[in-house]
Amino acid sequence: MEIGIDSFAAFPTDGNGTLKGTAQEAINALLARIKLADQAGLDVFGIGEHHRREFLDSATAIILAAAAAQTSKIKLSSAVTVLSAADPVRVFQEFATLDLVSHGRAELVVGRGSFTEAFPLFGLKLEDYDKLFAEKLGLLLQINQQEKVTWSGKFRPALNNQSIYPRPVQQRLPIWIGVGGTPGSFVRAGSLGLPLMVAVIGGETHRFRPLIDLYREAGDKAGFAPEQLKVGLHSLGFVGKSREEAVETFYPGYAETFTRIGRERGWPPVTRGHFDAQNSKRGAYLVGEPGEVAEKILRHSEALGGIDRFTFQMDNAGLSHEQLSEAITLIGEQVIPLVRKG
Repeated sequence: MEIGIDSFAAFPTDGNGTLKGTAQEAINALLARIKLADQAGLDVFGIGEHHRREFLDSATAIILAAAAAQTSKIKLSSAVTVLSAADPVRVFQEFATLDLVSHGRAELVVGRGSFTEAFPLFGLKLEDYDKLFAEKLGLLLQINQQEKVTWSGKFRPALNNQSIYPRPVQQRLPIWIGVGGTPGSFVRAGSLGLPLMVAVIGGETHRFRPLIDLYREAGDKAGFAPEQLKVGLHSLGFVGKSREEAVETFYPGYAETFTRIGRERGWPPVTRGHFDAQNSKRGAYLVGEPGEVAEKILRHSEALGGIDRFTFQMDNAGLSHEQLSEAITLIGEQVIPLVRKG
C-alpha cells in the first residue's frame, strides 16, 4: 500500500482562524514539507485546487513543479483537479510538463470539487456541474491516449486532428477519479477502468464498502482486470508521539476550520463529542500515535475490500510547519513500516 499526504496549501492560523504569516512563507514551508516527505519515504504528495483566501493551491501544477525540482522519488499529484471548471487541453499540457520536469512522477486526481467558487470565477453554470465533468473527462482521457485529437462537445470548441504537446515521460499520465459519496461517480470510474480515490471526511469508513463494490462490479462488467481497479482512501488525520498529544494538537484548529466552513453550508458547530466519534475505532479520522494510526489504516483497508493508497489530509487544522513536519517524519519512520508489516 502507498502512503502519502494531500495538502490544500493552507495558511497556518491562530485559534480564531486568523491567517498567520505571509503567502510566500506558507508556500516555502509547504515545499519544505514535500521535500521532507520525499526524504522520509512517503510515496505520494498531492496538492488540491481551491480558489479561496485561506488556501494557496489555485495553481496546483506550479507548486508541484517547484516541488519536483527539490525531490527525487515521491509521486506528485493533484488532489483534486477541478476538471469541471478547467480546460482539459491545458490540464494535460501542465501535467505532461510536470511529468517531464519530475522525470515521470506526475499524476492527476480529477473530480468535480467540493467547493463551488471555481464555477462563477470561470463563467460556468453550477447546474452543469456533472455534464461539464463528464464531457471534459472524456476529452482528457482521449488526449492522454492520442497525440492527434479529433473531438467535439458542448462546453468547449471542437478539435479537428489537432496535436497536443508536450507528451509526458510516462506512456500515459496516471489519472485517478476523485469521488465523495455519489453512486454514479463510482460506477463511472469503474466503467472507465480508472483508479478511484475516495474522500471520506466523516462518518464511518466501512459504510463506503457498497459504493466501492459498485465500482469494482462496474469495472468487471466493462472487462477490466481487478489489478486495474485501484482504490485509494483520503481522510483527515494527524500523527503525534502519543494519542493525547495528537488529539490536543489537531482538534482546536480542526474545530475552528470546520465550524467556519459549516456556517457557509448550514452545518451545526463542531463539538468535541462529534470529533471523538469521528476519531473512534470505526470513525473516518486517523488522529493518534503511530501504532494506532497504522492499525486503523489496515482496518479501513480490510473493511473496504483492500486499498492501494492512503493519503492524510492534515493541513486544514491551522497547524504550524513544525507540527506538520513532525507528523510527516512519524509517518515515514513508524507508520509506513507498521502498515507494510501488516
